[in-house]
Amino acid sequence: MTQLLEAKAGRITPEMEYCAKREGLAAELIRDEVAAGRMVIPANVVHRDGRLEPMCIGIAAKCKINANIGNSAVTSNLDDELLKLHTSVHYGADTVMDLSTGKDIDTIRKAIIQASPVPIGTVPMYQMLEELGGEIEDMTPQHFLDMVEHQAKQGVDYMTIHCGILLEHLHLAMNRVTGIVSRGGSLVAKWMMAHRQQNPLYTHFDELCDIMRQYDVTWSLGDGLRPGSLADASDEAQFAELDVLGELTRRSWKNGTQVMVEGPGHVPMDQIDMNIKKQIEVCDGAPFYVLGPLVTDIAPGYDHITSSIGAALAGWSGAAMLCYVTPKEHLGLPDNEDVKQGVIAYKIAAHAADIARQRPGARDRDDALSKARFEFDWNEQFRLSLDPETAKNFHDQTLPQDTFKSAHFCSMCGPKYCSMKITDDIKKMAAENELVEIEMESK
Repeated sequence: MTQLLEAKAGRITPEMEYCAKREGLAAELIRDEVAAGRMVIPANVVHRDGRLEPMCIGIAAKCKINANIGNSAVTSNLDDELLKLHTSVHYGADTVMDLSTGKDIDTIRKAIIQASPVPIGTVPMYQMLEELGGEIEDMTPQHFLDMVEHQAKQGVDYMTIHCGILLEHLHLAMNRVTGIVSRGGSLVAKWMMAHRQQNPLYTHFDELCDIMRQYDVTWSLGDGLRPGSLADASDEAQFAELDVLGELTRRSWKNGTQVMVEGPGHVPMDQIDMNIKKQIEVCDGAPFYVLGPLVTDIAPGYDHITSSIGAALAGWSGAAMLCYVTPKEHLGLPDNEDVKQGVIAYKIAAHAADIARQRPGARDRDDALSKARFEFDWNEQFRLSLDPETAKNFHDQTLPQDTFKSAHFCSMCGPKYCSMKITDDIKKMAAENELVEIEMESK
């Protein structure tokens, strides 16, 4: 039984109980949201028996983030990917996608799943293409079905599959500035053009559901026609595919499988809210999982910042999970430091969205850190920060001695110009004046 079918039957699974405790929500609410399709619990039955700590993705829960790792045909190895996994989880990634496209993918994925306490996602198309020698034209529907089953048996918790891009959509993308930027989407498009046939992932959707249901793998319906530039955002191609994803969402539920829907990558700030609300309407509230979105195209090397701005806005509008972007986006394969920077940027975005959505307790840590800041409790500030090591290192660069960890100033203002120290002095002066006035009145 999948989490969806259990929830529809009115049962609360151990995974739902676990998620309820993590979120600070009632288990009955988790069950009802899963039953309605507004929440998913990516938990492959194979991974469940390993190290997986169940989590949930949905509008009623805290906003989640995903980190992408994986090797390429050019660089990276098993040790690098395990280090990236550790860094992702350490800094707060809620899920991790293994997007390996190079050699020895099975060995890498097996090690990642065995080591990961968070759900692992994949794009099965990549490994299938590697086994076909990079020739997508050689794919048969059975090749893809076999790869999905193979990865399900490994314990993959959710899979991005580009089922919604159809043959009749392709002409809509031909005049775009950046064309089809989704790797999976472009591969499916090339296969359809080569064979002059409909997307086999769409025509074999129910068979794919049978595999997903058997292992309780969650669908992540891929947006093969997502915009790759501001110029292509919110166009006819993007929304034509979205309509199909809405149809497939309902078919997925009918087949007893959990589903979330992937969203756009490059969107101007003024269009983000509309995009999120449109997806929620078209896909009947299925969790929305967005890449960024990037709000400008002029910042290669800083796209983790560009995209985290859009991600915060998307989370505020109702996106359930944010897929990180690293500084290397558009430039190269992220290394371990890029992974850290991407995760931190997106933890900030998701946390800001939770505060804006007024999730219970979302601001508690902020308020505690602000109190420590005013009290010049530097060590408590470090402890409460998203990246304590970096915060302490910055402070140590100018004031490394232990005595300065209780000093009422930092190196920016010094002891005479610190506004918080001055404010504290004013409060003490006010309190003393009040005591003097009380004494004068009593006399």
